[in-house]
Amino acid sequence: MTKRTADRPAQSAAAPAERVIARLHPHARRLFWPCVLLIAVSGATGYFAGTFPETWQNTALLIVAGLIVFLFCLLPLLFWLSTRYTITTRRVILRRGFFVRVKQEVLHSRGYDVSVRSGWLQAMSRSGDVLIDTGQGHPIVLADVPSASLVQQTLHDLIEDAQRSSDAPDASGSGPITS
Repeated sequence: MTKRTADRPAQSAAAPAERVIARLHPHARRLFWPCVLLIAVSGATGYFAGTFPETWQNTALLIVAGLIVFLFCLLPLLFWLSTRYTITTRRVILRRGFFVRVKQEVLHSRGYDVSVRSGWLQAMSRSGDVLIDTGQGHPIVLADVPSASLVQQTLHDLIEDAQRSSDAPDASGSGPITS
């Protein structure tokens, strides 16, 4: 036995490896206005740069343009990138937050209700909020997910597979005890 195999924990034959089904961000539609603003600020800065008689005015134009781009273009992009939904064969993982990170997980084997809520703008782009209700208080919300109905269908299939595998007989040949 080599040292490399001795350090690894043994995986049981009954528990297959966890695979990632999908990695999602909220719909990119929320980056439309920051992109429009970036184009407008870039065009206005390029047009007005160097046209003011005083040097400090040209410098102030560049500083204000940089602040606008940072606050209204770069920060929304970073906040959008910091929200991530991961669906695996065993669980759903929600990670969000830029300054304070929050991570929530829901196991498929516990069973939960999945519903989709979408407004008219979300319905036009086939996105929506996927609500995962575990029965433990308020539901976990995957906000503005692209292809929300496909995500809902996938979660239903994964829940069925998890419950089917928990009802299957184990290695000794005996299934769950029912009365």
